[in-house]
Amino acid sequence: MVMPKHVAIILDGNGRWAKSKGMPRNYGHIQGAKTVEVICEEAYRMGIQYLTVYAFSTENWSRPKEEVDALMKLLRNYMKTCLTTAKKNRMCVRVLGDKTGLDEDIRNRIAQLEESTKDNDGLHFQIALNYGGRDEIVRAVKEIANRVEKGEISAEDVTEDYLSGLLDTGSLPEPDLLIRTCNEQRISNFLLWQLAYTEFYFTPVAWPDFSKEELVKAVEAYNHRDRRYGRIEEE
Repeated sequence: MVMPKHVAIILDGNGRWAKSKGMPRNYGHIQGAKTVEVICEEAYRMGIQYLTVYAFSTENWSRPKEEVDALMKLLRNYMKTCLTTAKKNRMCVRVLGDKTGLDEDIRNRIAQLEESTKDNDGLHFQIALNYGGRDEIVRAVKEIANRVEKGEISAEDVTEDYLSGLLDTGSLPEPDLLIRTCNEQRISNFLLWQLAYTEFYFTPVAWPDFSKEELVKAVEAYNHRDRRYGRIEEE
């Protein structure tokens, strides 16, 4: 199989999975966090170089306060776990999104995680937290406007590559494959700029049940796609 260099995943179905088992939604989020660890290891073993997961969107703040508080507690714990996992697996971790919207202790843990893993040569793992594709683009445009106003650049300097470099993904390659679990078929404000030529794969499997076998199925489906990037096949 041809392995996608960069895989992005929308982690969907934690709450529904828990409800189907008569458990509270937070139980699903806890199990979902464990699945993230498993898939990180399996993705790297398969030869995937970059893995980006959508963990908490800018819209998720509108959920019930009890659930948001539980998610933030889980996030704090996960930052510690991720640091240990990254050391063991040489994983390079980056957090995408507007970090200013997170509590100070979480921002500090993110900074520690990013700094301590920046030179690792294993899987490049990106976690989207307080992330929204539109918000990301607006922040980049504001930065461009600020630089133009200061005279650092002119309007003619603004190209696709220039704007792309100011996004949270920075120098990362654009995703080859997007996976969304639990049968939802939309991108929900995730990587709007970066997904321009990404192949989409939707599965009914809820994220806590997503396994290596399911990842292989997604990659197999990817291998049957014809990626022409707007071109036509030569006869």
